[in-house]
Amino acid sequence: MEQENKVELEKDKINQTIPQNPEPKGQSFWELVRFAIIAVIIVIPIRVFIAQPFIVSGSSMVPTFQDGQYLVVDEISYRLESPKRDDVIVFRYPKDTKKFFIKRIIGLPNETVNIKGNDVTIINKEHPEGFKLDQPFVENTSYNDSSYTLKDNEYFVMGDNRSASADSRYWGPVPRNLFIGRVLVRLLPLNKVGVLPGNYKQAE
Repeated sequence: MEQENKVELEKDKINQTIPQNPEPKGQSFWELVRFAIIAVIIVIPIRVFIAQPFIVSGSSMVPTFQDGQYLVVDEISYRLESPKRDDVIVFRYPKDTKKFFIKRIIGLPNETVNIKGNDVTIINKEHPEGFKLDQPFVENTSYNDSSYTLKDNEYFVMGDNRSASADSRYWGPVPRNLFIGRVLVRLLPLNKVGVLPGNYKQAE
């Protein structure tokens, strides 16, 4: 009798753990749909208005960025502040806006950019006599000697790998409206992960 009572108690205990009103399968499906909708509502605005992923193609930004590296581009900062010299940016190629390029900002609007080999001198209101840029990120030697004067909302961009970069030296400045944004994060490769991976502050 004692054994029977024990069995009955165990059965009662088991019965208490069984849901009396199991969730209908249809409800689970709609919970999944709701989760997917919420995810889309959150992710799409971030993807379209805040950040975009890009994969580096080519060697124009060596040694700062290598071919195949995975980057996230910040699209919102330039809506709040102006682009700065030495920012690494992604933009639409002025000659074919379906293509995206990655380069470093060298000259700002209304400045004159004088280039002699790898030496770059900037002339502006603050430095009417000009000042030479510090460029520790430059790879290889360039033999391009030229001078460019920028207009309002025009930026002069160059690749860090000067001898392997098609940039403003060859096809002119980039209008501000073609900017996608500043390179914010490098995600791959894992041993190169970092925030503002191309960041450099010019001492003017």
